Amino acid sequence: MNDSISRLLQRRSVPPRWLGEPGPSEQEVETLLKIASRVPDHGKLVPWRFILIQGEGRARLGEVLATAFQADNPEASAEQVAAERERFSNAPLVVAVVSRVVPHAKIPDWEQVLSSGAVCMNLLVGATALGYGASWLSGWAAFDRRVLDALGLKPHERIAGFVHIGTAKETPTDRDRPSLADIVTRF
Repeated sequence: MNDSISRLLQRRSVPPRWLGEPGPSEQEVETLLKIASRVPDHGKLVPWRFILIQGEGRARLGEVLATAFQADNPEASAEQVAAERERFSNAPLVVAVVSRVVPHAKIPDWEQVLSSGAVCMNLLVGATALGYGASWLSGWAAFDRRVLDALGLKPHERIAGFVHIGTAKETPTDRDRPSLADIVTRF
């Protein structure tokens, strides 16, 4: 079995707080985005796009989160606000996958949303194949209009996920996986 298959068979989500430098190089980021873009896309509608959150962008987004969180939670402790400020600061690269359904008579919305999910999964698979740790998350920030506006999302766009990518500082223990005998039937 080759290295990539071995890595994929051991793939697990790495919490963002366990991700650090080095992150993917610019060439690796381009490769990841090409891998992510090679998903089923009925009608070639490209119902998704990417926002790369790196470098100082992570701190800028953190300030948006801290401000929104504090506005909604005026009783929040300084530690809670700081945790929101740091939410995107661990992984060197966070890719926001934006889902944008394109009205189409033959291609239902749910197929387009599934395509956006496949983009997120391909980012995880690509990061794993390149030897990086990654995690696909959403959280409150993915649904908060103030955050979406700061990221430049249009009213009809949504976040399919924030994919955090970096070098794993720790390797999480694997969770129980379903037995194929329990989840596979043949027709």
